[in-house]
Amino acid sequence: QVQLVESGGGLVQPGASLRLSCATSGSVFGVNVMGWYRQAPGKERELVAQITGDGRTNYADSVKGRFAISRDNTKNTVYLQMNSLKPEDTAVYYCHANFYRTEYSHYERELSDAWGQGTLVTVSS
Repeated sequence: QVQLVESGGGLVQPGASLRLSCATSGSVFGVNVMGWYRQAPGKERELVAQITGDGRTNYADSVKGRFAISRDNTKNTVYLQMNSLKPEDTAVYYCHANFYRTEYSHYERELSDAWGQGTLVTVSS
């Protein structure tokens, strides 16, 4: 069973920084795209940032220039560095990963996916 374990959330003041981490546990053949999503109270879950295995990134317009996603492929871990945080960044942040469970699934291009349990980020003065 593949699990994603997040850490790094908390309460910060506007303008502060936080770094989220998400580690993959369990046996996988290879991790493909990893990303961060967030869900604010009363709103739908939205994409924050994604990163491919070769380092290509994609960001939501609302976080461009403030957030940076990165990954360590040797640890199957993804990070989200959040700078210049705003109250509207307050949300539960979820890690997501697409991965190949086995060599066979990689050959067949059969991707699986997993979500983390979520970590709360609160930006408030």
